Formats: sequence, C-alpha cells, structure tokens
Amino acid sequence: MSRQIPPAISANYDAIIIGAGINGCGIARDAATRGLRVLLLDKGDIGGGTTAWSTRLIHGGLRYLEHGELTLVRESLRERETLLRRVAPHLVRPLPLLIPLYASRRRGPLAVRAGMIAYDLLSPGKSLPRHQMLTPAGALRRAPGLEAEGLKGAALFFDAQAEYAERLAVENALDARARGATVLTYARVERLIVEGGATGGVEFTDLLGGATHAARARVVLNVAGPWVDRVLEGTPAAGERLIGGTKGSHIVVRPFPGAPDAALYVEAFEDGRPFFIVPWDEKFLIGTTDERYAGDLDCVRAEEHEVEYLVRETNRAIPSAGLTRAEVLYTYSGVRPLPFVAEGDAAGITRRHFIRPSRVRGLFSIVGGKLTTYRSLAEEAVDLVLKQLGKPPAPCTTAARPLPGAAAADFTRLREAFKSQSPLPPKCSERLLKVYGTRAAEVLRLALSDAVLREPISDETGSVAAEVVFAFQSEMAETLVDCLMRRTMTGLNSQTGLDAVEAAARLAQKFLGWDDERAAREVEGYRCYVERFHLTNEKQGSER
Repeated sequence: MSRQIPPAISANYDAIIIGAGINGCGIARDAATRGLRVLLLDKGDIGGGTTAWSTRLIHGGLRYLEHGELTLVRESLRERETLLRRVAPHLVRPLPLLIPLYASRRRGPLAVRAGMIAYDLLSPGKSLPRHQMLTPAGALRRAPGLEAEGLKGAALFFDAQAEYAERLAVENALDARARGATVLTYARVERLIVEGGATGGVEFTDLLGGATHAARARVVLNVAGPWVDRVLEGTPAAGERLIGGTKGSHIVVRPFPGAPDAALYVEAFEDGRPFFIVPWDEKFLIGTTDERYAGDLDCVRAEEHEVEYLVRETNRAIPSAGLTRAEVLYTYSGVRPLPFVAEGDAAGITRRHFIRPSRVRGLFSIVGGKLTTYRSLAEEAVDLVLKQLGKPPAPCTTAARPLPGAAAADFTRLREAFKSQSPLPPKCSERLLKVYGTRAAEVLRLALSDAVLREPISDETGSVAAEVVFAFQSEMAETLVDCLMRRTMTGLNSQTGLDAVEAAARLAQKFLGWDDERAAREVEGYRCYVERFHLTNEKQGSER
C-alpha cells in the first residue's frame, strides 16, 4: 500500500496538531474555522485511540460532584447541551439513566438526591427533563430486573449518549479539512524540530508510503492522549511525566433477562465504584473499570479479572441477568490520558484538562480531556495559538456551527423525508441516518449508481455496500479497519465486523481498484486487529 503525500505538506503552517482523537480533531476544526493554516497528524486513524474506547456518554459528570469539581460539571453540562441541540444532534442523543438506591450502599438516598438537585441547578436552560425520585415500585417498573431486596427507590435523570463516538471525531476532521486544514493519518511523528529554544515543526514518517517528511510551524500542539510523553521523548521538552493514564475496560453483551430500558448507573458491591449498564447499538455496554496502567499503549486489552468483575457486578445489580463469561460478545479497553499522580486512588484523579507549556517556546501538550468537553477544550487551545502567533483574537463559532451530518434547518423533518423517499429497506435507511445524519443522502446517491452498492454487507446492521466505497472516497479511510470500525461502524456489531470484512474487500477490488494481494492483506490485517476484542476459546470454553 502506498500513497502520494502532497508537496505542500512541507509548507509553513500556523499550527501542527499531533493526535487525531476527538480533542485533536476538535482543535483542527476550530483553528480552521478561524482562518489558521493547520496540519493534523496521527500515527493511526482518526478516533482510533482513546476516543473509541470510552463509555460513549456525553455527560455532566455526576460523580465529579463527589470530588467538588463544580466547574468541570458546569462546563460539561453546558457542552452536553451544545452538542445535543446545535453541533451534533444526529450523533448525540438523550439518554435516561437510573440510579437504584439501597440503604446499605456508600451513596444513600439523601446523598443522591442532593447530587440530583445540584446537577439540575448547574444546568439552567437545559432541554432535557429534570430529575425524578422514584419509589421502589416506580424503580422496578423502569428496570424490573433490579435487585429488589433493600431497594429504597431510584433517581431518574437524563444525560446523553454518543453511540458512535468515532463518528464525532471523523466529522470534526472532515469539517476541518473542508475549511482548509490538512489531515494526514498513518503519519507518525519521529522528531520535534527545535531551533533556538523554539519549535520549528516536526518530522514524520508516512507509514503507508514509507517516506519521511518535514513540516514547519511556529506552534505545535501535542494532543496525543496517552502517548503525550512518548511524543516528547528525546527532546528538550521532555521532563517530568505528564500522563498517568488509568485503564478502563468494557464488556459488550446481548440483551439479557431483566435488561433495563434506561441506562443503569449502579454502585459495585465489592468496592463501591460506580459503573454503567447501558443500552447501546442493540446490545448492552457495561463498564468501566479504573486502574493504573503501564503496559503497551498500542494494544490495550481487558484482563480476565476485569471481565469477571463486570459480569459479577452486573449479576448482583440484576440477578435475573445470569450472565456468564461465555455470553460476553467482546471486550474493549483504553487508557484515559489523565494527569500523572504518583499515589492515591485512580478514581480520584481529576478529569479536568490542562494545556501544559514546555521549555520549548511554541510547544504545548494537552493533558486530560473528556469526550463531552472536547469543543470547549478546542476553543481554549485555539485562543492560545492565536495569542502565541501574535494574531488578533478571532471569535470561536464552533458552538453554533453544526457538524456536516447535522447541517439541516430541521433535522427531524429531513429524517422523515429521507425515510419516506429512500428505496432501501427501512432498516438500511434508519442505519444510514444514524451513522451519517444529513450526509446519508450522499451515501444513498452513491448506492443508487450501481445495484451492487445497494446490497447489504452485514445483515445484522443493515449496512450497505455503498458505505464501504464512501468511506474511502469521501471520509479519509485508508484501511478496512478504518472503514468498518470508524466509518461504517459495522465493526461494532456482535461479530466485530467479521461477517462483513470479506464482502468489504471484494467491493474495494471492484470499485477502488485493489488487487488480490492488497485485498488479502487488508482482510488479514482486520482479523488481527479485532483479536484484541475477543476472549480466547479456552476462557470461553470453561464457562460453557
């Protein structure tokens, strides 16, 4: 596989952003909308790191109230509303959550009620309903499978869910590129260029083409998430450790007996730590764990004890679930890019973000950051870039500017019109709207150009062949992993996309010109990639 890097890549930029996770993509979009010349680089794909391994919630951080982080909660609630109402209503949707209350638990009814009131007060003018306190009978009506013994009631409140967080990053990158930014994936930064104590740019390797390139800029933002310290290694900027990431693991299961219609925010019996049981993509997402991690950042896997913990605690919360290890479809894990703290409980490390200057002028590293607050972090970062460049302040417009898939005066009306006019099966049309928003019309136009492109590639999801071609032609996918995991989202189905990978490769041969060798290599690469999600046969077999 090879590609041509445009000669202009070596031109001078205002800013180079290292890391195309949600924060890096958000910064690139904001900077481009304010007229800055931006280069966004990542050693992998857009949204292929921590962004993809979150619990996929857009939330105010109810738990942060326990740690007194009122400013973070207020910011998160404001940004939740911004994403829901203006920026990404096609990708961010309201999510009801239920907190069951038990007298014997660490967080009793009075403490939770106080937290609910504070949560409402910190989000004036929100579009979501206020909280309700339910009786035990009311709680069991919403979640009949709950453990009834000792149940004192429940708190019902609303946050939001980004079912496909990867798409949120992709659309920010697409909009950044449409506004003039250069976005280059599979471009690994090898060296930070430092001249006279100031940043001069970066040298990077094109991992697909093989060549090394240099790009120059007066400001470099290190937004590499858990890899922030690695980017700084061997430079004058290297010093005290910045990232002390903690690992979070999830399990994915099919709907089970007693499964709730709302998400559950429950307290683990063993250690009192809150975790979520969330309806997600016609399955349930359960997590997360929170423990310090010092392993391989490029292949983080759920450990046996984490999976057993989540299964065990889910069965305690919902006794009728009866989950076993054999019923875990797959797992996923990621490392939170939190500030380094030498000692203490991992759960107590702040979730706030910090923009750290370095001893090299013009070089800054982003530490921390949440999916929910990516837009406000980007605004703060670009304000800093403008100041560093000596440019006059330019207003940030990203809070009012919808992402490409939300660009419609009335998204609800557009949705209904699309479904009524689409010749595709209803399941396929619904899927296109959920993944692409208003851009579903572009995928449909492509599908209508050839009967082959209207065929499904996954019966489970309803994904159609045109999405594969669209991913490579219009959404910067470079590999089948990019296509299935972070564009079509088919890779998140119960089979981790293994039901679709062969069909996707054949489509790439027919419509994108791949030869047999590349098709076979891509299929094998995809199978290797998804191994990290799967339990070994030995572990599963012991439960059967």
